[in-house]
Amino acid sequence: MAQTDDKPPVDLVEYLENESTKDGGVETASDKDEAAWNRHFRSKDEEYIAHLRKGMLRKVNIHLLPLLGLMYLLNFLDRSNLAQARLGTLEKDLNMKGSDFNLATSILFVGYILMQLPSNLLLTRIRPSLYLGICMAIWGTISTAQAGAHTFGGLVAARFFLGFAEAPFFPGAIFLMSSWYTRAELANRISWFYVGATLANAFGGLLGAGVLGNLEGAHGISGWRYLFIIEGAITIAFAVLCAFVLPDYPMTTRWLTQEERAFAAWRLAVDVGEGDEAKDVGVLEGLMMALKDPKLYVFVLFQHCSLLTQAFQYFLPTIVKTLGYNNITTLLITAPVWVLTFFAALAVTFSSGRTGDRSIHIACLSLVSLAGNVICVSTLSTPARFFGMFLMPLGAIPAYQILLAWLANTFPRPLVKRSATLAICNLLGNASNIYAPYMYPSADSPRYIAGGIATAAVSGLVAILAICIRFWLAAENRKLDRAEADEFGIAAVDEEAEVRATGGAVETENGDVRFRYIL
Repeated sequence: MAQTDDKPPVDLVEYLENESTKDGGVETASDKDEAAWNRHFRSKDEEYIAHLRKGMLRKVNIHLLPLLGLMYLLNFLDRSNLAQARLGTLEKDLNMKGSDFNLATSILFVGYILMQLPSNLLLTRIRPSLYLGICMAIWGTISTAQAGAHTFGGLVAARFFLGFAEAPFFPGAIFLMSSWYTRAELANRISWFYVGATLANAFGGLLGAGVLGNLEGAHGISGWRYLFIIEGAITIAFAVLCAFVLPDYPMTTRWLTQEERAFAAWRLAVDVGEGDEAKDVGVLEGLMMALKDPKLYVFVLFQHCSLLTQAFQYFLPTIVKTLGYNNITTLLITAPVWVLTFFAALAVTFSSGRTGDRSIHIACLSLVSLAGNVICVSTLSTPARFFGMFLMPLGAIPAYQILLAWLANTFPRPLVKRSATLAICNLLGNASNIYAPYMYPSADSPRYIAGGIATAAVSGLVAILAICIRFWLAAENRKLDRAEADEFGIAAVDEEAEVRATGGAVETENGDVRFRYIL
């Protein structure tokens, strides 16, 4: 096996020294360096490339995924801990009545969506590690401050600003991962990242049970206040670590060798047929490119509906309590639901990445979620309803993970357009969380018929949208085939037919890479 040290091979050094012009103009050192590395990687055999890829990805997986997963765990924990606090004396202490809890849940997403777009556009101009670390410290501080609320109005204000501070993280994390992983790799990596949400629900229930069960009234302080203090303090401490350890982009990462940095950038360009340079497109230009793409608006509806099917998770402890268990037992038995969801998500996202399919996986999973909602509203039988409560997240959560990968796959370059697209979809998608909490009013307990039927219907719509988008993107791939056939005067090569049908990049004989949508 050839070695992969920090310096370009001798032939690359000679190339850099001898070639001085490009396209009739002066070629920069950066351009020459990139061209030299491209020539180097194309000259290597599959064994060499596979070895280099394995070593590079091992480092990236270790440095990036665990940090982002833990950040998301704390992000979701600080966002959803109101559901656990409700099982304590929160509503009594703050004199909350009627739909007050629904308002306190939904107001977070008002602040959340207001910050989505400006945040993700800023992310392309600021180091992601520093930006996300600072945002995390801010939301941890606000989450802790919720413990000091003595009126309902104070809680609502804190929740609004919590959403504002949390907004940059999720689209920023997806954007950062899409700057490291190819489209085939992204689905499975997003599942490992999204483990933060599923474990937050499982861990949140266990932590809530421990705090509410053991610290209620300690030193004259309500248990739900301790819950906010403990979770917020953990977030602040972890934010400091992330600001220094979280990587930014391949070409600015010190723990990769020079060859690995060049390879990380090169393989992403090969994956979609275009480089990933933030400086190439301005922020406003990238935003306009996103807004002019009709696929953006379809994916906005797609993500909005998919998030709507997950509205139950902010009320799952309340829904589980309708089975007749006490508060602590209720929190404890929510954990297995999310643990199973975690393992199911890993399996189906691995399958999605391995097969290159997005649409069929999403459609099937959405039908599982539909079945779970139908079961829960159709009977008061405890075993049947508990089974239905397993099916709801088992379908909705993995489907959303695959959708996120599909979104990043469909809008890969340029970098600023991808960032704007992710932000817009996440912004308008999360708008569903503003009204979704009102789908589960307390008066509808224990079956929550209206909310369950609505969620089931939307799950069916998500399945239909997935199949429709599949046919649309397949048609777009055929248009690209015809355009290339007209341009080069040749038909698609037979061995490329399968790749073109299912999506991905196609490499021609002269080394050019042609983009195709993943279906």
